[in-house]
Amino acid sequence: MEQGYHGVYYQPGEETVFCYRTHLTVYEESFADGTLSARGWNAAGYPLNVLTNFPTRLDTGRFAEPQAFSLDVDGECCDRGLTLEGFEQHEEEKGTHAVISLYCQDKAIRIRVHTLLDGTAALARWLEIENAGERAAAVSRLAVMGGGLEIMEGEIAARGMTGKGVDTYYKLGYFDADGWGREGDFSWHALEPDIHEIAGRYRRDRFRHPMFILENTVKGITFIAQLAYSGGYRFAFDYQAHRENDSAALGWAAEIDSPRPLIVLSAGETMTTPAVHIACVHGDHDDAVNAMFDHARTSVFTLSGTENACLVGAGMGAEHDMSVETTKQFMEQMARAGAEVFIVDAGWYCPPHKECDWFCDAGDWIPDPARYPNGLDEIERYCRKLGMKFGLWVEIERMGRGSRAFSEHPEWFARHMDGRASEGYLDFSNPAVIDWAEEEAARVIETYHLDLYRVDYNVLSQEYFHVGQRGGRRECRSMRQIEGFYELYRRLKTRFPNVIFENCAGGGGRTDWGMMRAFNHTWVSDKQIAPRSIEITNGMTMALPPDRVDRLVAGMGCHKYASLDQHLRGAMLSHMTLNVFGPATAEMNPDVFDFVSRSVSLYKAFIRPFLNEARVYHPTPDCKAARAAGYTALELVSPDQKRAAIGVFTLTGWTGGEIALRVRGLNRGKTYHVTYDNEGASEILTGAALMRGVKAFVPSALSSELILIEAIEA
Repeated sequence: MEQGYHGVYYQPGEETVFCYRTHLTVYEESFADGTLSARGWNAAGYPLNVLTNFPTRLDTGRFAEPQAFSLDVDGECCDRGLTLEGFEQHEEEKGTHAVISLYCQDKAIRIRVHTLLDGTAALARWLEIENAGERAAAVSRLAVMGGGLEIMEGEIAARGMTGKGVDTYYKLGYFDADGWGREGDFSWHALEPDIHEIAGRYRRDRFRHPMFILENTVKGITFIAQLAYSGGYRFAFDYQAHRENDSAALGWAAEIDSPRPLIVLSAGETMTTPAVHIACVHGDHDDAVNAMFDHARTSVFTLSGTENACLVGAGMGAEHDMSVETTKQFMEQMARAGAEVFIVDAGWYCPPHKECDWFCDAGDWIPDPARYPNGLDEIERYCRKLGMKFGLWVEIERMGRGSRAFSEHPEWFARHMDGRASEGYLDFSNPAVIDWAEEEAARVIETYHLDLYRVDYNVLSQEYFHVGQRGGRRECRSMRQIEGFYELYRRLKTRFPNVIFENCAGGGGRTDWGMMRAFNHTWVSDKQIAPRSIEITNGMTMALPPDRVDRLVAGMGCHKYASLDQHLRGAMLSHMTLNVFGPATAEMNPDVFDFVSRSVSLYKAFIRPFLNEARVYHPTPDCKAARAAGYTALELVSPDQKRAAIGVFTLTGWTGGEIALRVRGLNRGKTYHVTYDNEGASEILTGAALMRGVKAFVPSALSSELILIEAIEA
């Protein structure tokens, strides 16, 4: 079904109703008795008062917190007792932008509720909070979006789950793990009647991407949401259900989480919250994920220059000696393999044989003259001579204790909650720090003629939550810190639109959509060792489109486990990056190199042309279930249904045999040429046959098969 329709059906009256419609998603709110409340969703395009005199909106009395957002200022509630000041909507390039203006007289706080509808099945919601008073105001609680999601009762609940209980009505999917190397660890959880919370970056570590998928197994509806924020967050679900009569009510909240107060607003100051992106679709997790990717491509990843050309990356860093001679040899190796951009990673500013001091010496972004006697120009020119673009690693937000820069501005460092000064993490709530970082990054880009700028971020989660004074009051600086580095990268990307900006944060520590707005792609993990590497790709391509997901071949211990074909194919269904396939002094094994070169060529010719608009399907979304089955699979399909690529990856414990997969996303009426890459064999199958099932044979654990499907034109 075609997408495109978007608008707000505004119904003023004693109870003012705002009906947001985008494609087939409908979300309604109403303002009455001083509260803006969530009133329900519809995934079939119907306003909830399609029967004019019998609206089907949620009963707000069924929810402890029915309000569409939550806000406490100075410990007092500012989401009730409000005055509706006005409503407006206007058309923008991205879609319909609607704004509700509310005022809290008791605390002199004005709240503007923003909604963007872009014609996809997802909408974006954020708030502006203005301190209209004469004194500083401390925000102590903030849920950007929340309220009632659904009520089920009577026939739909009782008939839908006959013989089963209310704890089977919903399944909630999210990333279980929060630590480094466990990114993308997606699993389903039965939602039992109680309060269920998912937290990250404050109460848990920073490697849990802020998203969830909620499937209603009775109604066939799936909700999916992401919070575009790099700081502490909490998703809460309040599930009230009664087993005696099959009645159920589900509320939720997407909340900013940190030490209190979250932020202190000076008199006259306005803050803008992170955005919640949410979709409600009839369908399963794949339909929901693709709806969100449509939305991201339409309205989120739209800053000029953030389009992804999916250039094959390559590079080397402190795991090698990084001498000029070794760098040139590795450049030659990578150019022969088909790489299109070469990145010199952490350690380029360190003295010879001190590459592994990269962490301590970060902050002095000048090449060491003993390492590069002719400057970086020598290796940059050599890189271009080989036909590749040139990139460099920088961690602009941190200064290592061994750097000269560390001692120059002690007032620029963040201060922990316990009063200790941070050991190198810059305070981006300070405008002077943002200005310095912009100019220093610009100097690096311009001086060293960079085509690609790799940004890293190697700190502990606690560093987000430093403190300071504002208006005579103590505040957590996390929100200001995050807005500061968002502003930095917005400025840099606007200033250098033709430079590729690659994000990293010790791996996948900052992959949220708020950060990704200014970046072309991101490292979703530094864990490249099978089988976790395969599970990470599977999970993180549910959070980010595959062209934004960087995966590596041969580096970071990748060689320890799994077959060569699994290494290559694990990267071919995402944004491919290569590392070296042998020491600089070793003869290159032609059997290895031929397979690498062939795989890179196949990636460029067959997969990459549709990667940045691919439909993505996950036959094995749940990591725990995939481990039990012994394999995982990932399917990419071009939007015109003319091409598809399926990777099948066996995990530990697989003892060989056929794996049956039902292909999704193809046209039943087309005829396709199907190639099984392991054998080089092919057959002709109809779309209908492929959607009934295709079989891949993988003989051993930690191996793979790649199935390529191409329509035969009539």
